[in-house]
Amino acid sequence: MGRFETKVLTDLEHVDALTDLSGKWVDRVWERKPIRQLILDLDSSVSETYGSQEGTAYNGHFNCTCYHPLFCFNQFGDLERALLREGNVHSTDDWHSVLEPVVARYRDANIGRFFRGDAAFANPEIYTLLEKEDYLYAICLPANQNFYIFWPQSTRVSPIRPRVGTQPVAWWPKWNGIRVSCFPAWVSLSST
Repeated sequence: MGRFETKVLTDLEHVDALTDLSGKWVDRVWERKPIRQLILDLDSSVSETYGSQEGTAYNGHFNCTCYHPLFCFNQFGDLERALLREGNVHSTDDWHSVLEPVVARYRDANIGRFFRGDAAFANPEIYTLLEKEDYLYAICLPANQNFYIFWPQSTRVSPIRPRVGTQPVAWWPKWNGIRVSCFPAWVSLSST
């Protein structure tokens, strides 16, 4: 088993095949039970390590020695793709390797496509990819004491304002067909 893990599985061709495996399983499910819409959720996580494993590093955000994997799930909780990364990388590091192959798999599907991500993914490159591929998206914007986010076309307009000294406000709209992004029409800056 040890030789299999170190000789066979570490070959680049096999690593790529393993990376694509979960997406192929999801595709097989969709063949039998087609979907009308897709919601992709990209997020990083923490996988604590103990000892001196290759790639493990201290991460100040999580306050531990860990790996910092990146995951892309669909709305059913199925893993579309994952990437194991060193523990001290930024949440969005190498997002292309995870998101772009998943987006490419659904490019020709005639379904509604949505994406959601936390504030780490408030990145113009991600917006460009999603808009080019015709995804509607909700990405939490990094907040500060002068930054408000308003619900568009809502009867219940309420500003979301973080308190000074706290983490950015989590913001997840209910999916109602409204494009939510960081364009100026959706954002109002306060002078206070």
